[in-house]
Amino acid sequence: MNPLKTRRIVKSYWHRGGKTPLLGVTIPEHLNSIIQQHGGREALVSIHQNDRLTYSELAQKTDDLAKGLLAIGFHKGSRVGIWSTNHTEWILMQLATARIGVVLVNINPAYKPRELAYAIEQSELDGLFLIPKFKTSEYVKMTSDLIPELAHTAPGALSSAAFSNLRRVVVFDPRDAENTERPLPGYTLWNEVMDAGRSVTDAELDAVTDTLEVDDPINIQYTSGTTGFPKGVVLTHHNLLNNALAAAKAMKFTRWDKLAVPIPFYHCFGMVVSNLMCFSVGATVVIPGEYFRPEEVLFAIESEKCTAVHGVPTMFVAELEHKDFHNFDLNSLRTGIMAGAPCPPVLLERVMNEMHDREILIGYGQTESSPLAHLTKKDDTFDRRVNSIGTNVPHTEVKIVDPGLGVTMPFGEVGEICFRGYHVMKGYYNNEEATRQAIDESGWLHSGDLGTMDSDGYVKITGRLKDMVIRGGENIYPRELEDFLFTHPKIAEVAVFGIPDERLGEDVMAWVVPHDGDHISVEEIKDFCKGHLAHFKIPRHIWFVDREDYPMTVTGKIQKFKMRDIAVAKMNEEPVLI
Repeated sequence: MNPLKTRRIVKSYWHRGGKTPLLGVTIPEHLNSIIQQHGGREALVSIHQNDRLTYSELAQKTDDLAKGLLAIGFHKGSRVGIWSTNHTEWILMQLATARIGVVLVNINPAYKPRELAYAIEQSELDGLFLIPKFKTSEYVKMTSDLIPELAHTAPGALSSAAFSNLRRVVVFDPRDAENTERPLPGYTLWNEVMDAGRSVTDAELDAVTDTLEVDDPINIQYTSGTTGFPKGVVLTHHNLLNNALAAAKAMKFTRWDKLAVPIPFYHCFGMVVSNLMCFSVGATVVIPGEYFRPEEVLFAIESEKCTAVHGVPTMFVAELEHKDFHNFDLNSLRTGIMAGAPCPPVLLERVMNEMHDREILIGYGQTESSPLAHLTKKDDTFDRRVNSIGTNVPHTEVKIVDPGLGVTMPFGEVGEICFRGYHVMKGYYNNEEATRQAIDESGWLHSGDLGTMDSDGYVKITGRLKDMVIRGGENIYPRELEDFLFTHPKIAEVAVFGIPDERLGEDVMAWVVPHDGDHISVEEIKDFCKGHLAHFKIPRHIWFVDREDYPMTVTGKIQKFKMRDIAVAKMNEEPVLI
């Protein structure tokens, strides 16, 4: 019996089985089988570092680092943070910590001292690996200021007054990890970690791996903070490996594929749906650069003949809008995933037609779901590919509920999207109250996103619970307005959100980025809306901004709460309506 057709009821609930069972092994166990099959094939290409590693070479470097971590005192359950942009060393840390059961704590490269301090303290870090600096972010200086004891202690003997668990801080320069200079006496160097590992035998390393269980916590990822202070999401081998493999199967990915990965590795999308997804089937990870720059992604696709590319919508917009876009040969592209934020249908069409990425999929989820919860399929109808997020990934359940009452909604009606299955996090680290608020007593993860489900299990996103605008009693979903405004030929990007209004409670504002060289007026946009949108949905306030004005997370998620704050502050200073 087709599992997609086992439940035909009026209410918006869908269970999806799978053609193959879930993997019941740890990440290192599965990767060992991949290495045995594909040892000579290319696993990793880091263009900006000029690194090329086969699976056998990647495995050896991973084991060397895992031995080093053991030798300097880390063990199963230790929490070790990595504060770095995209480099080979980040991936080695990802795989080496999984090899020995150390919990990798991903730290956002955009963090400032206050946010770093929060992550160190909240996750109870035992160790921290970091690069010296990135652009204007002086990581070593920020760390040294937070932990003054580094100036007068020996490597590995740290005793911090502010962070009682922290025992070691390791610095490495991806440009030359073997010859990084010691900033202060208390810092350990990368090569010292690797040298220490020579005292650990292969048998000792394997014995540690043998103690791991599939449900062991292996990762703490902090939510992006689009609505406030981040929480630490605890994920397991079982969560991550099976979610990565689900993405690979949906993309029909094999050892012959190459994926360009511009997504930051600290984010669940980059670490799991990109890196681990490739490694789960023996494909190749291609790192275009240490952070996202559209020209580097386009170059990577062309030079490495990548068959796939991942990204959030703003990344694809930047690639398509790049002045040299048409000078790159992208004909090698076949597939990929666009996720992390709502994708306007017009943008998906451009990616399919102009980037030749005909099989690109739309993904949806959140860090709390490891992260993929939904994916379209390449065989879906065009309408479903551009106007939905597809169906839930295999071996999971989804339902749409009334946000206030918690009851399951009928098909086609708007409600909160909820998930249940192997992909749901263990919880938020050291935050039982937040965990209870996110996961109910029946195991359903409440996403905070609004959507509808049709009778075939396809879901459409209508917005965030907190993004929904209530204008004079009328519910307005910004996603609907954004998708429509994006069809205007002069609009490159648009973000719609609510701002306070004394008479109506809230009113609608749109920030618009025109295409380069195009001039567009407020009246032109309002005229474009008339006859297509109900009068109460048409944005009253329209601002024209540069792309750089959008407050975003490192992964390109627009932070509408910051937009709202900026708009309110500016309008209070300048009360004239725009």
